[in-house]
Amino acid sequence: MMNKAGMAGLLKQAQKMKKEMERVQEEMANIKVEGSAGGGMVTVTANAALELLEIKIDPEVVDPKDTEMLEDLVLAAVNQALEAARNRAQEEMAKVTGGLMPDLNLPGF
Repeated sequence: MMNKAGMAGLLKQAQKMKKEMERVQEEMANIKVEGSAGGGMVTVTANAALELLEIKIDPEVVDPKDTEMLEDLVLAAVNQALEAARNRAQEEMAKVTGGLMPDLNLPGF
């Protein structure tokens, strides 16, 4: 059975970890990742907070007669960027939790 001092120490540790996790979540907005498709014809920049920041489309890939191809490239690049953002967010959180919570499911991540 844990004594009061031990329990207080655990609570203090948990509070410290919570504050550190909150700090990292705030920093996620500054961590940029990229996704691309079509050999770089479409590039999407996102941050680790899962916000899209920029979409660049090479004019050569813009064909008014084939908008479906462009839509597919944009979708692929966005999905790649979001996957990279999720992975990076998990890496950053793992640094804080020390791998204690590998399946940490944060809202929006």
